[in-house]
Amino acid sequence: MNDAIAPSLSMLLALRGEAAARRPPRRAREGVSGPALSPLRGRGMEYAESREYAAGDDARHMDWRVTARTGRPHTKLFQPERERASWIVADRASSLYFGTRERYKSVQAARLGAVAAWAALNDGDRIGAMCGSASEPPRMPAGGMRGVLPVMEALVRWYSAPANDGHGLDHALRQMRRLVRPGSRVVVLAEAASVVAIDAARWRALAKASELHVLLPVDAFEQSPPRRRLRFLSAGARSELDLSGSPAYGRWKEAFAGTLQQALATIRDAGGEAQAIMTDAPATDWLAGFRAIQAEVA
Repeated sequence: MNDAIAPSLSMLLALRGEAAARRPPRRAREGVSGPALSPLRGRGMEYAESREYAAGDDARHMDWRVTARTGRPHTKLFQPERERASWIVADRASSLYFGTRERYKSVQAARLGAVAAWAALNDGDRIGAMCGSASEPPRMPAGGMRGVLPVMEALVRWYSAPANDGHGLDHALRQMRRLVRPGSRVVVLAEAASVVAIDAARWRALAKASELHVLLPVDAFEQSPPRRRLRFLSAGARSELDLSGSPAYGRWKEAFAGTLQQALATIRDAGGEAQAIMTDAPATDWLAGFRAIQAEVA
């Protein structure tokens, strides 16, 4: 199949070298040998066990369930998570399966997801993925190629055709909010319209619990169409749109360019990072501006 219309596994695997060249591996903390460790974000700790409370213990870590069961105060002990989980969340809105420059937006989304997976591997993270589909279970995070390859295969399948089960990005984010652990990284591949359709509070909650990055594939034609009469063919039906007049052109710009700016502002106001990437741009472009976000985990 044409790689401009549907992604191929060979295409996504080939991006490994580009991702490594643009994103150097995270350095290990001083005094720690072996693979680089992910920095702790917020508490960034995994529950280990509970023991009886001792003078000086942090009262915020009280284990009230064990305390109530035993009648004696207990506190929780935590250990650092030595491998961060990086999640890739795929929007499969039907409007992504369109493009006029180089490739469909859906193909660029798959490429962006592949780069995110390779960057996570380079950082020593465990990699998982999910999409907004009730019939597709999440790919739970796993380390090394055991984590990367299932994600690559899922991206190829997910972005070869739009979902038809009536679920969307909001469904995926509800699942993600239940699965995400403190200190995780979440990379969302999305259509701008899908982003603004979701309540801002959901984005704020996800950004507070994780390092949130939203990548928006963008087609140049949608953002700046020619000022003339356009003819379209969709599902065998022909239609015509006259953009030569200012009112029609203004409505088009509001629907596409305006929605994109609203999506970018929504994520940034929520505390996450958001970037728009043109369909004819290298899939690694977003890594150049990549910065870590400090999640505020209660």
